Amino acid sequence: MKNQDQFRFSTGVIGYPILFVLIIWIVFWFEVRFGYSFNSFGVYPRTLTGLRGIIFSPFIHSDIEHLYNNTIPLFVLSVALFYFYRRISWKIIFYGILLSGFFTWCIGRPANHIGASGLIYVLMSFTLFKGIFTKHFRLIALSLLIVFLYGSMIWYVFPVKENISWEGHLSGLIVGLIFALVFRKSIVKPKRYAWEHEDYNEQNDPFLKHFDADGNFVENIEENGEDEKVSSKITYHYKQDKKN
Repeated sequence: MKNQDQFRFSTGVIGYPILFVLIIWIVFWFEVRFGYSFNSFGVYPRTLTGLRGIIFSPFIHSDIEHLYNNTIPLFVLSVALFYFYRRISWKIIFYGILLSGFFTWCIGRPANHIGASGLIYVLMSFTLFKGIFTKHFRLIALSLLIVFLYGSMIWYVFPVKENISWEGHLSGLIVGLIFALVFRKSIVKPKRYAWEHEDYNEQNDPFLKHFDADGNFVENIEENGEDEKVSSKITYHYKQDKKN
């Protein structure tokens, strides 16, 4: 049963990110194959029809370069999310899409905002700040790795380049920070050994009972005040020599 749970966990860590990437590529292939454009289904700020883009925009990309630039960080960051934050991973993704899209709808320029970059910034921001807030060495190491890989993404929350939805990036960054604060208690607890607990009593430790006061190892120890004795029975079989 334990091996089965581990298999399901490992499959989810890799399988779900692959599924996300596969979906956005299939949508783009459909547009190219049938000459159709889904750009109008993006987030168009402060209009009723633009609200539908909150759901659809993460799966729509303008060209192959846009799609490629989002594929790798989406896969890497979602793998990290499902591995380190399995219990809250779906909440981060689902509410991250909704809130980052809604904030983009509120502050964005009058244009169709498309792409998975909003969700990517949610994952990047959450993973970065979460590791800092928890002060757990593994998660801090993950945060430093995120800074090393995607630290330059922070510049794109400002209007430094045309035809890029910096509003979506900024919204994702803010939502990720909010999630890191809201879920700050959902941390990975470090493993504690028996001797690290406050109620630990070395006299009750079965391993330490094998050592005497001088630190010498004792193979047989007393149990219930009596020496443990091992009895054995030896049977000898004699075979007579046959004479010709």
